Amino acid sequence: MSASKIEWTEETWNPVTGCTQISSGCKNCYAKRMAKRLQSMGLKKYENGFKVTIHYDSLNEISHLKKPRMIFVCSMSDLFHEDVPEDFIISVFEIMNTHQQHIFQVLTKRPDRVAKMNKKLKWTKNIWFGITIEDNTNYDRLKYLKHISSSLKFLSCEPLLSSINDISLDDVDWVIVGGESGPKCRVCKKEWVVEIQKKCEEKNIPFFFKQWGGTNKKKTGSLLNGKYYKEYPLK
Repeated sequence: MSASKIEWTEETWNPVTGCTQISSGCKNCYAKRMAKRLQSMGLKKYENGFKVTIHYDSLNEISHLKKPRMIFVCSMSDLFHEDVPEDFIISVFEIMNTHQQHIFQVLTKRPDRVAKMNKKLKWTKNIWFGITIEDNTNYDRLKYLKHISSSLKFLSCEPLLSSINDISLDDVDWVIVGGESGPKCRVCKKEWVVEIQKKCEEKNIPFFFKQWGGTNKKKTGSLLNGKYYKEYPLK
């Protein structure tokens, strides 16, 4: 458990680490680079590098947090990866259900598995569910949103790799957009970001622009100012 530099959250909690590539957004995965670095530093939690690893001893890491926090779940993995047992996913949800003073942000590229498990999971109001759509080849993931019982559903378009102007924002409550950063980062064009911003404005959906990525460190400017998560109340 650690404080996060990710602009749209405050803490990260990783009861699962490691993942496998599933789409174009995974090509330059920051978590894979970080896991290898932590492995080389000798951190026991990352002794398996980026191989999917379950950490039962991490389930109670948040128990010491009394002050309400925004917590990104599995920033170093995907909780709904096919190698994560259902029973363990349910245990993670039970922890989130118990600590309702916090908001938990669960983000996945595997919403099909979430939809299949939906009735087995208790979606208390403090659990926000997100899907990553990084380009126009992954719209199919959105069809699962209507089958998931989270009270707040968000879309992460990061890293944004193409125009996604044809995307439907039905069933979406919040949108995050950002360019790719790190070695070999790919371009994020201004017009792609503005397209999404305008669609959010039309539907009155809070929009958060994280970064351009690459060597451009500019964050939200006057053109791209959007509503940050703290401006969006729980339903």
